[in-house]
Amino acid sequence: VQLQASGGGLVQAGGSLNLSCAASGVTLSNYHIGWFRQTPGKDREFVVHISRYSDSTNYADSVKGRFTISRDNAKNTAYLQMNNLQPADTAVYYCAAGRFFSVRHGDYAYSGQGTLVTVSS
Repeated sequence: VQLQASGGGLVQAGGSLNLSCAASGVTLSNYHIGWFRQTPGKDREFVVHISRYSDSTNYADSVKGRFTISRDNAKNTAYLQMNNLQPADTAVYYCAAGRFFSVRHGDYAYSGQGTLVTVSS
């Protein structure tokens, strides 16, 4: 089982990035998907999650109105569109899949390598 986040990079404040989470060895339609981020010395922080059939989403207050999560079960992929990025959004971003619609990364069964997002001021 592998979840691979990609699409990170260096962007100026106010810019946008679209992250992807590609899964192999697991059928994402069976799971809720969460995005989390982590900076050095801090715990992994909840960003947003989406239910199995996209009928429910929940965003951290810090990203509401700027980030949008989506998923394409046919492509076994999830996405995170990030707009109006700010330096505080700088982190390694991870996707995770699990059967619990949780804001805690530890509740997700699968996670993988993250992708680094750096926002310059």
